[in-house]
Amino acid sequence: MSLLHTDPHRPRYHFLPPSNWMNDPNGLIYWQGRYHLFYQYNPNGPFWGTIHWGHAVSEDLVHWTDWPVALKPSSEGADQGGCWSGCAVNHDGVPTLIYSGEREGNQRACIATSTDGLWTWQSYAGNPVIPDTPAGFDINAYRDHCVWSEDEVWYQLIGAGIRGVGGTAFLYRSRDLHEWDYMHPLYTGDVNRTDPIWTGDMWECPDFFRLGDQYVLVISAFNYEDQKGLYTLYFTGTLANHRFTAEQVHKMDYGDVAFYAPQTFQDAQGRRIMFAWLVEQRSLEVQNANGWAGVMSLPRILTPRADGKVGVAPAPELAQLRGEHFQIDEMTLTPDTPNVLGAIPATIPGDSLELVAEFAVQVAAESATQLVLAVRCALAGEEKTTLTYNFATQILTIDRAQSSLADDVNRSALRGIVELLPDQRLRLHLFLDHSVLEVFANDWACFTTRIYPTRPDSLGLSLSVVGGAVTLKSLDLWALNTIWADAEIRTIPVA
Repeated sequence: MSLLHTDPHRPRYHFLPPSNWMNDPNGLIYWQGRYHLFYQYNPNGPFWGTIHWGHAVSEDLVHWTDWPVALKPSSEGADQGGCWSGCAVNHDGVPTLIYSGEREGNQRACIATSTDGLWTWQSYAGNPVIPDTPAGFDINAYRDHCVWSEDEVWYQLIGAGIRGVGGTAFLYRSRDLHEWDYMHPLYTGDVNRTDPIWTGDMWECPDFFRLGDQYVLVISAFNYEDQKGLYTLYFTGTLANHRFTAEQVHKMDYGDVAFYAPQTFQDAQGRRIMFAWLVEQRSLEVQNANGWAGVMSLPRILTPRADGKVGVAPAPELAQLRGEHFQIDEMTLTPDTPNVLGAIPATIPGDSLELVAEFAVQVAAESATQLVLAVRCALAGEEKTTLTYNFATQILTIDRAQSSLADDVNRSALRGIVELLPDQRLRLHLFLDHSVLEVFANDWACFTTRIYPTRPDSLGLSLSVVGGAVTLKSLDLWALNTIWADAEIRTIPVA
C-alpha cells in the first residue's frame, strides 16, 4: 500500500503532482492571466518511464490547480516512445508546445497546439518538424528545446553533445514553427577543460534569453558516458551574428543534481521566472513504497547584476504563505551566546518554515570566525543539517552528514563561495519544506538540497558562532502554510 499521504518527507508548499513520478519543468508560459506549469510525468508510478506532460495552473505562482495531462505518447507516430522536455510559445495567438518526441530511440522536435485555452492539445500531423540531426557532427545525444522569436523569425535551440568536443546547443530558425533551417551551434563547451568547471560532454535543457544588457545561456551539464546529470550552469556574455560569446560561467545552484533541468519564462510584468526539478536523494525502493518522486523548486526571479552574475531571489508572491512570526532584533553573537532559536514557539513547525537573517562581522582575514545555522535538529543531536559560513574563506557549506539516520539517503556536503565586499552583510533567505531545503545567499548564490530525517523530534533549529563575534542585524522566521486546500487528496482531471 502506498504511504503517499503519510510520508513525512512529502513537501507541503512546493508544487508536485498528486502522486507518481515528476521531473523537468516544461512549457512554462503566462497565458491570459494564468501561469501554466507543464512537467515530465509518469502516470504509471513513482519511477522514470512512459513520459507524459503533466499540467498545472496558477493565478499567483503559489497555489496550483491540477489540469489534465497535456501530452501523452501516441500509439503510432513521432512520439510513441515518450513526450520529452520542451517549451511553450505564443504563435500569433495560438499556444504551441515544442517538445522532443521519441521513436525507435531517436528524439526529434515535435509540436502540439491548443484551441480551448490550453485544456487539451493536438499534435501536429507533420511531426517531427526537425527530422534529422545536423550533418557533419558525431553526436552522442540530441534533445530538449528552447524557442523564441525575433523580428518575426523563430529561433530554436536543441541540446546535444559532440563526441570528443563537448556539450553544445544547436541553433535553428523558422518562419512558421513547421519548417526549420539549421544555422550553427550557438555555443559549444570544451570536454577537455575543467577550469573553472567541467561543462559536461552533453547539454540538456538549454535556455537562452536576454537579461538586462547581457545574454544568458543556461544548460544542465550531463555526463553522457555515465548517463548522469551533473549540475546546472549558466554562461553570461554577448551575442553577435547569432553566435554567443561567453564571458563568465557559474553554477546556477550549488545543490548540483538536486537542482536540475531549470526553465525560465517571462510573465506579464516582464519578470524572468525560473523553476527547476528538485531530484530525490533517497532510494528507489523508498520512493516506490511512498508513491511519489520529484518536486518543483519554488519560483525564482532572475535579475541582471553589474558584476556579470545573475541575481536570484524567491518570488515575492511566496510571502502570502506566511503564518505565525518570530523575530529577533539586533544583537551580538559570541561562542558563549545561548541558542537564540531555542525560544521559537512550538506553533511554528520546524519542518515548514521561512527564515530571513542578516549578519555582519568585523574580522581579520586570518580569523576563523564561522556562523553555524542548523535545521531539523533532534533533541539529543542524533540528526541535524548544518549550514556554515566561514567569513575568512567566504565558503558556505551545507553539511548533511547527520541529516538522517537512514542508510539509503545522500549525505554529501554542498559548498560554494559567497563573496562579500568590504562592509557587506551576509543575507540568508531559507525555505524548509519537509525534505526540501532551499537557501538564497545575498540574492545570487543558491543552495538547494534534499534531507530525510527519521526522528519525529528532528524539528529544532540552532544558531551559533565559532571563533569570534558576529552581529545579528535582524532575523525573521515564519511558519509557512500549505498550498493545498484539500490536504493533498488530489486527482488529475480527465480532458
